[in-house]
Amino acid sequence: MADTSSIREHMEVIASDGGHVGRVDHILGTEIELARFDFGAGLKHHMIPTSWVDRVDDAVHLNVTREEAKASWHAKH
Repeated sequence: MADTSSIREHMEVIASDGGHVGRVDHILGTEIELARFDFGAGLKHHMIPTSWVDRVDDAVHLNVTREEAKASWHAKH
């Protein structure tokens, strides 16, 4: 699993296929909360596991495609 310690708020989250998944709102334990006011995140807070993170540079790069992410993320409770 990639080092997630350098993930910061507002970083873009990019799927393995280059698709925009959202922007980081917060890190909550082993999950990344995507910002609600982002069209990529469907204008809702969605949660994705940090295990999907492939690498972090100026963005958060996932090891899943945009469609896989959207099919498996869950709304914040």
